[in-house]
Parts: sequence; structure tokens; C-alpha cells
Amino acid sequence: MAAQTATADSLTLPTALHSGSGAESAGAASSQKPSVVKQFRGWAGNFTRSGRTTPGIGVAKDAAPKWWKVHLFRGMVNDIRRRAPYYWSDWRDAWDYRVVPATVYMYFANIMPALAFSLDMFTKTGMQYGVNEVLLASVLGAVVFAILACQPLVIVGVTGPITVFNYTVYDIMLPTGTNYLAFMCWIGLWSLVFHWILAITNACNWLKYVTRFPCDIFGFYVAFIYLQKGVQVLERFGNDSPFYLSVMVALLVFMIAYACGELGSSPLFRHPVRVFLKDYGTPLTVIFFTGFVHLGRMKVIELEKLPTSAAFFPTADRGWFVHFWEISVGEVFVAIPFAILLTVLFYFDHNVSSLIAQGTEFPLRKPAGFHWDLFLLGLTTGVAGLLGLPFPNGLIPQAPFHTESLCVTKVEADTEENGEAKGHYTWKRTHVVEQRLSNLAQGLLTLGTMTGPLLVVLHLIPQAVLAGLFFIMGYQALEGNGITAKVLYLCRDRALTPGGHPLNAIRRRGAVWGFVALEILGFGATFAITQTVAAVGFPVFILALIPVRALLLPRWFTPQELNVLDAPTASPFTMESVGGSYGGAQGHGYDGQARGEGEVEGFAGTTANGEDAKGVMLHGLLLGRKSEEELAELGEHRGKARIQGDVGASGDNIEMGRVGVSRRGTSSRRGGLE
Repeated sequence: MAAQTATADSLTLPTALHSGSGAESAGAASSQKPSVVKQFRGWAGNFTRSGRTTPGIGVAKDAAPKWWKVHLFRGMVNDIRRRAPYYWSDWRDAWDYRVVPATVYMYFANIMPALAFSLDMFTKTGMQYGVNEVLLASVLGAVVFAILACQPLVIVGVTGPITVFNYTVYDIMLPTGTNYLAFMCWIGLWSLVFHWILAITNACNWLKYVTRFPCDIFGFYVAFIYLQKGVQVLERFGNDSPFYLSVMVALLVFMIAYACGELGSSPLFRHPVRVFLKDYGTPLTVIFFTGFVHLGRMKVIELEKLPTSAAFFPTADRGWFVHFWEISVGEVFVAIPFAILLTVLFYFDHNVSSLIAQGTEFPLRKPAGFHWDLFLLGLTTGVAGLLGLPFPNGLIPQAPFHTESLCVTKVEADTEENGEAKGHYTWKRTHVVEQRLSNLAQGLLTLGTMTGPLLVVLHLIPQAVLAGLFFIMGYQALEGNGITAKVLYLCRDRALTPGGHPLNAIRRRGAVWGFVALEILGFGATFAITQTVAAVGFPVFILALIPVRALLLPRWFTPQELNVLDAPTASPFTMESVGGSYGGAQGHGYDGQARGEGEVEGFAGTTANGEDAKGVMLHGLLLGRKSEEELAELGEHRGKARIQGDVGASGDNIEMGRVGVSRRGTSSRRGGLE
């Protein structure tokens, strides 16, 4: 064996895996193919047997700790260690044009639904929550997470599910005469304790079992909540002239915002015009229709406006600090089950928002940190309770929209296999401007919205405009959902379906129908329960989708079918914070991301975050935690070049297993089974 494996005291990669020129690496790999896997096995075995570990390096199956042995604070400490080296670059990297439109876009994308939710809670909680409470909750989440979080791209604010939770608790407690805000404060304080327990005991490691299946169902549910809220806003206007004008305005807001988004992604107009329409189309539409209803004969029709209060004052006649002691001891303990439900909701909702915002489609380069962010979420939940604010958490679809708005793209000609141009173009994401300023800036802009002059402006916004905004947000969430993509595939004419469509790899078409039926059933049950007084318990139902995917679906679908129908939500690089992905190495999911089990998830040289490739490569090799015989069998099935380090040079890029990061740090995660 030409290459040497590393001992416990000297971690040296096999010769074929050291960084070098493309030709040299390719030649070395070519000459040593038969031994690379065994070399890695020996290296991994020597390393794990020594009992030593380093951050970012996987652990062999026999070295994995038992589930009942909890290393307190380990997840939080590791998150901070991984992310801390990038903290100052998070601010320096904000010197980029993409930050400006992303800030403006997220300000409107966050504040407009928040205002609509404030209207919903204002009418359903006896005016306990209003515009200022919702705005301040968004500011609290933005400032804390932009400055302190390991995942600063995640937008935090008031969501549809927490709105349902708040007014359901109000309906339950109203007959008892309980001080509502004091009761909600205790829910927040108990939830703070539960969040911190989960963070300290590394509970986010269970996120490895969260795949696209529960995320798509939850995203589908949130999208329909947006659509439902839009309809409910219009229902309040009766059936006279204000109603018909409101319906017209809501539909026009939806259509024009949709048209701006489509034009921004079309080949029409020059690049600056397309970027302008995509970045600023929706906020300008809201501004235009706020004034449009005052033109011509429409100005005599009185439309319902957004109710506001005095600048920087609570909606109700109270101070900002809640008198949480004005409640009986028994009611303090009654708040515990509600706090457990809130914690379950936030554990799933916030972490899913984080996962989707760092999805496989985004070429991210900086590490994630779920445990530390869950700790911060507990802090903001407790503070929000003390101030009498709705509890903020990660937003869907705003969080992935934020990452999308920070993507830098380039136009590439779509070509045939022989290299001939097809005549149309695609937009490829080159990188994401990962920084903290856009989240912080949109939060500070939201704080400025609480000033007197801007509250007057907010009071001029017709509720119909907010309804239209709900419609466009719901549509955008549905458009990018995996359930929608599968339904459209099933409805397409088979003769017109592209031969390379990922779902064509499934021989049993009934398997696709069955998987989609289960997803729609899960969505239907979740949506139905939120329409009853039992809505406060829907977080438990949402969380139950995770074991359903992990335990039941493998009984009904073959591994090959699940590989295509489902996928990890985020890349292995992102999931390192929680110890990898369940099913993250079982082939290729519907989204087309390469996820080969046991495949090397890195390149010779350095990874995207600048770490030495050997740690990531070892992690990729051990990700599936299969035996050597299973890996050998897997290699026979997929072609040994995929696992054994078949190196293909293209210029100065060196690809290994077609997945990972190039020596230049450019993301190259797209791939497919061949």
C-alpha cells in the first residue's frame, strides 16, 4: 500500500488526498483507487480507538456515546467554538450591495404579516396585543439573534402558529377570570426554563431526524394559515361597497406583487431592472395601493384601517412590565402544560425555520449552531413574557426568503450533453452574503416604525392591502413547497414529463401517490385541529411527524423510494452542529442533492469554512456508520469512483465524489445518481 494511514498521534491524509494541482491529485487518485477506502477505514479506526476527538470529525459507531449519557452544555459550547472565529467577518462581510435590498425586503416581508397578525390578535384577545407589542417582539428577536446567534440569517418575529396559540389560550382562560397577560408571562417564564433544559442537554441533536417530510407538511400548513388569515381579514367587511373594494385591492396587490417576482426571474429587461423588480416590487406595491384607494370615486368609500396606539406605548392601559405576581399560585402551575406545548412548538418551528433557511439549495460557508440559538430563544421567550409581548421565534417563509435575497447569482447557458446550447439560461447561486447587519438593520427599522409619524402612516394602510400581502406570502410558500412539486408531477402528462425528472426513478407510481397522500393527510389533520379549541395542542401533533417519518415510513416504502421522495432539510455541513442527518447519506433525495451514504463530503484541500479537509472527509466517510462490508457493497453498486476518491479535474477545481467544496472554496453540492 503506497499511501500511509495516520496513527493516533499523527493525523496524515493518504497521499492522494493532499491538496495540490488538479493534475497531480487526479493522477494520485487514479493510481491508488483500490486502497483509499481501506486507508480511511484504518485512519478512522486508529483515530477513534485512541479515544481522541476534534471538532468537525465524525465518530465511528463503536465510539458513539450511549443515549442516556448526556454531556451537559457540550452542544452549546461546540456551537460557540465553531461560530466564534467568524464573528467579526459576519460584520465585515456586510459590505456588499446585496445587504441593502435584503434589508429593505425583509423589513417589509416581516412587518407586513406582523401587522396583519397584530390585527388578528387585537380582535381575538380583547385588545391585549396590538401593533406596538408585535413590532417590539420583532425588534427583540432581530436584535438578540443578529448580535448573539450562531445563525444570524434566521429572521425571528411573530408567526401564524403563535397567533393561534395566543388567542386559543385567551379563549380557554377567559371564563376563569385569570389575568391574561400575567398568565402568558408565566407561560413564557416556564418555557424559558424548558428551552434552557433542552439546550443544556443537547436536545437539538434530535434534529438529525428532521427531514423534508415534516418540514414540507409544516410549511404547507403555514402557507394555508397565511391564505386563511387573508380571507378572514376580508370577511370582516360584510357585503357592501367596502367589501367589494377590499376584495379588488387584495387581489390587485397579490397579482402585481406576483408579476414583479416573475419578471425579476425572467429574461425580460436588463439585469438592473430585473433585480429592482424582484427586490422592491412587493414593498412598492404595498405603498402604491395604500394611496390608490384614495383616488377617484374610491376615496368616498371608508375602508377599515390598521388600528394603532400611541408611540412606544402598549395597546392596553398598562406599563410595559407585566405584574406577573398578580395571579394565584395555582394558576402559576396551570401555566406549565401550556408552557410545555409552547416549547414543543418553538423547538420544531424555530429549528425548522433555521434548517430551511440553511437548506441544501443555498451555498453556505459558515457553520450553524442550533443548541446555542435554542438557548437564546428561551431568553427572548422569557423577556417577551415579562414585557407582555407575543413570543417571537423563527419565521417561515421569511427566514428562507432572507437567505434567498442574500444569494449572489450568475447566468449560465443551459446546454445539452454534447455541449450545444439549448437556447435558454439558468441562474446559478454562487454564494450567500452571510452577515449579521441585514437582520439587525431590519429590526432597527421596525423599532423606528413605532415612532409617532410612522404609526400615523401605518394607520393609513387599509386592511385589504394586508390581506393581499397574506395571499402573496401564502402563494410563495406554497410554490416552493415539496408537496406542491410532487402534486404537480403527478398531474403532468407523462409524455411531457422530462426524462431526467428525479421522481421518474421510482418504479411504483403508487409510491409517489401514497407519499403525497400521507403528507396531505398530515397537513389536513394539523390544519383541522387548529380550527378547534384544541388548537393549543397542535404542536404535539406537528412533532409527532418526526417519529412517523423515522419509524413508520420505512415500513411502507423501500429505501430507494424514500431516497427520492424525501431528503435531509439541510446539508451535512450545516447538520454537523447536531451530529449529522438521518437519511442524509442514503442516496439522492427529490431535491437532487447528492447524499451518498459513506461518501466523502469534502475535497482535498480546504472546506468552505476554511477547515482542513481531512476532518470533513472523515465525517463524510463515517456519516452512514456502516460496516466495511456494507461500504464495499455500496461501492460496487454505485461505482467505486464515487467513494474511493475518483478525482476529476476541471481547471483548478478538484471534485471528489462530485459533492463538497472545491479548493477555491466554491460550493459544488449539486449532483445526481448516474
